[in-house]
Amino acid sequence: MKPLLSTLVVSLALLSDSGVAGEWTQWRGPGREDRSPDKGLLKSWPQAGPKQLWVYQDAGLGYAGYSISDGKLFTMGLRGQQEFVIAVDVASGKEVWSAPAGPKYPNGWGDGPRCTPTIDGDHVYAVGGQGLLVCLKKSDGKEVWSKSLVKDLGGKLQSWGYTESLLVVGGNVICTPGGSGGTLTALDKKTGAVVWRTTDLKDEAQYSSPILIKHEGKEQIVQLVMKRFFGVDPASGKVLWNVDFPGRTAVIPTPVYHDGIVYVSAGYGVGCKAVRLGSAGPEVVYEDNKVMKNHHGGVVRVGDHLYGYSDGPGWVCQDLKTGKEVWANKSLGKGSVHFADGMLYCISEDGGDVALVEASPAGWSEKGRFKLSPQTTQRNPQGRIWTHPVVLDGKLYLRDQELLHCYDVKGR
Repeated sequence: MKPLLSTLVVSLALLSDSGVAGEWTQWRGPGREDRSPDKGLLKSWPQAGPKQLWVYQDAGLGYAGYSISDGKLFTMGLRGQQEFVIAVDVASGKEVWSAPAGPKYPNGWGDGPRCTPTIDGDHVYAVGGQGLLVCLKKSDGKEVWSKSLVKDLGGKLQSWGYTESLLVVGGNVICTPGGSGGTLTALDKKTGAVVWRTTDLKDEAQYSSPILIKHEGKEQIVQLVMKRFFGVDPASGKVLWNVDFPGRTAVIPTPVYHDGIVYVSAGYGVGCKAVRLGSAGPEVVYEDNKVMKNHHGGVVRVGDHLYGYSDGPGWVCQDLKTGKEVWANKSLGKGSVHFADGMLYCISEDGGDVALVEASPAGWSEKGRFKLSPQTTQRNPQGRIWTHPVVLDGKLYLRDQELLHCYDVKGR
């Protein structure tokens, strides 16, 4: 091997081994599919679980998730009477900065924010529980602009507050204030000025977050509310299609898109529905399907199969294209799920048990389990461990209120 080529190969190997920081810039990561780009992760865990790297103890109260960019983790939390966006160094678990994001959102299931901040370039976008949308500088948290989904955009605060994680598309920030001004809104990401609203849809906001899909070469924004889900042209806000949905009480999970099919699910006995998009409009693939009654723990797609917790049958593998149950298992309690390198990372909301499970239609095959520790003493009695797991750069991030945990799942 020539010296120059040899040096290049060694340099690339060292670069790969050092783990150049990955990017998880929004709720559920790239494409909002909740699939980590990581490879080479542990396929089984020691009896005590993976090594804990650090615990950050001041993330504040609430159920906000996290995004990761440029070596920083961004989340939200309630401290006293004020909600904050918080940046934490992923290497050390030390706080980098915090910035106000609106007044306290009080709730019987636990106070505080539920949004995952969205990173776009040099800015962070987030929504507090009371509906204050803030644009902050990623470097230091200084506010660039803010807008209230209630006072400025006419939205109505729902029982669990505003929980959606904002979607950035091109030059716009997409949010769901709901109400008579229009369900979905695009704001100029640099100024906060209104670009368009879906004035022909006036549904109130629910708790789901929109996704951006590409169907037949054209982009669409897809969102789910209580009684419908729909597609919107991101350039104009024109509603391209909408489909009825029998939501009740609260509609929370993020829609899933694959191979022309849009899939949505909800708890409270509702179940799931799938439609295939076509030139003549959406065609129902299945509806009133009770295989996946996913409350809020999320559903991940791996190939043509969906995995998540379904109220009743437990952890479920479902065929996306037919809606049929492939398997169900109750080895772990109700909780949330994440996918990385062929494996499901599942956490139970009641006890904080974390399980590593093969993502396979062959059945539930568990490869390790541990209990999240320490756990908060500040959680509302009605609350649970509801923040979803994320794996990036060989690190598993878990949260229980003010306690943010980081584990090594690569075994370096």
